[in-house]
Amino acid sequence: MNDRLKQILISSSQPDFRDQIEALHLKLKRKARFGGVEEKPVWAIIRNVSKKGDEAVAEYTEQYDHVILRPDQFRLSEEELKRAHTEIEKKEPKLLASIRQAIENVRNYQEEIFIANKKANEHPGIRYTPIRRVGICVPGASAPLPSTVIMTAVPAQVAGVKEIVVVSPPRYKESIHPVTLSVCYELCVTEVYRIGGAQAVVLLSGAENTRIHKVDKIVGPGNQWVQTAKLRQIGYVGIDSIAGPSEVLIVANEKANPAWVAADMLSQAEHSPGSAVLYTDSQQLAESVLTELKWQIKQLSRAEEAGKCLMDYGKIAAFENMDDIITAANDFAPEHLEVQCGDESREIAKKIDNAGAIFIGDYSPVAVGDYWAGPSHTLPTGQTAKFFSALSANDFIKATSIIEYDEEMLAASAEDIIRLAEIEGLSAHANSIRIRQQD
Repeated sequence: MNDRLKQILISSSQPDFRDQIEALHLKLKRKARFGGVEEKPVWAIIRNVSKKGDEAVAEYTEQYDHVILRPDQFRLSEEELKRAHTEIEKKEPKLLASIRQAIENVRNYQEEIFIANKKANEHPGIRYTPIRRVGICVPGASAPLPSTVIMTAVPAQVAGVKEIVVVSPPRYKESIHPVTLSVCYELCVTEVYRIGGAQAVVLLSGAENTRIHKVDKIVGPGNQWVQTAKLRQIGYVGIDSIAGPSEVLIVANEKANPAWVAADMLSQAEHSPGSAVLYTDSQQLAESVLTELKWQIKQLSRAEEAGKCLMDYGKIAAFENMDDIITAANDFAPEHLEVQCGDESREIAKKIDNAGAIFIGDYSPVAVGDYWAGPSHTLPTGQTAKFFSALSANDFIKATSIIEYDEEMLAASAEDIIRLAEIEGLSAHANSIRIRQQD
């Protein structure tokens, strides 16, 4: 594998350099969700679950998760959540303390940026109200993923969402990992189902023959199946973004530490599938990072998976100058963007408009955002950061326009409104104004 890794290093001196960059962007876009013929299995799940509901989900849970559950076994009881929390509290008190601090960090940040707390909510022409019921997708793994619950449920709570539903595949002893369940209990999220995948998305979107009530919005990260199902259910529910398999783009110059850059690339590659890309204007740094990757990957417990991800979705690209890198980075629109350019890091970061989250400087690896800093780690992938944003408390509210005219205000505007309505051929619109003036 190490000998093959040299293939991920490319240089602007190569005649096909631009083509390789464009091909990489397209590959990462496709990694985030299915398209065309690839979508057929997802459409089959959508049709089946929409009609058969819980029965179909039980069938898919057996097929994909290899767990046999009756529909009345989908939901975990509050007692089971409490038991998981008590177990963590006794066995891992320091872990629970870290979880509580992470929750506080996220809550503080989300409260600060929440638009409904700002002056805008005092404007008489608009009113913000929370979404009533929200579904959260937590990816399934043998290892726990408590951070995903924190990064999705806390922003929803800050926004005032009353009903939060968590779904996650039964990948840990035919259930959900107790650490994940303990975070649900810590946050007073008690409607938790051990189902996942595209089938859970469809069930939450509203289906026949199910005991699970429809949600109004579905959020959370997941694989291609989950993200494609979310995308196809828009209109039945709202969604946050296409938060697919993880990706990082690191922008670095000769001032960067090659060992640190390599470590940050591997931190995303180990997600499997995760993508890790370096854009630099230093050929020397590019070669040093490649050397570090070859050495560091040997130390990983998931070395084989990380190596495959680097081969499939990784790249070290040596550009001619930083201006070209900034242009390419904005076209990439990565989920995570790290800027490791010494004293120039902040200025370079200001020129990046398209990114889910930007990590500035040598001491801001993606892991800080994944667990601790406060912004949600649920971010748009596959170039969708050009039009989607990081999940925040503001994604869990709706804005309602408020219009209130009195007699004098309407009289002052009547002729203009009538004129505009009549030019559009909408005489009834015009008459709804005119009749009030005549009376």
